[in-house]
Amino acid sequence: QVQLVESGGGSVQAGGSLKLSCAVFGYTYSINCMGWFRQAPGKEREGVATIYIPDKSTYDLDSVKGRFTISRDNAKGTVYLQMNSLKPEDTAMYYCAAATTACRGMWPRWYYRYWGQGTQVTVSS
Repeated sequence: QVQLVESGGGSVQAGGSLKLSCAVFGYTYSINCMGWFRQAPGKEREGVATIYIPDKSTYDLDSVKGRFTISRDNAKGTVYLQMNSLKPEDTAMYYCAAATTACRGMWPRWYYRYWGQGTQVTVSS
């Protein structure tokens, strides 16, 4: 079993930055793919960024390219999402997700087996 715990959400003004963390517990060796998703009220959950653990390849949603960066600390087993130049439209609940299979590119939510509880990000104009 795998447990994911997100932290780092909060409220910022447009143009500000936040860094989300996702701590991974349990059978971490089984995880090959980690992703960050977000869901705004009334909208579908969408993938924001993905990292393929074995070679650290990363993939991003077009609307966050150049602003968001996904990374992983191997020693801690923690995955991060650095978010810069935040916009009001980035406001959403952000979720960390993990899959045991490989990932090359962005995959929808059904691809991921494990999910965190979410952390709220609110960006004001």
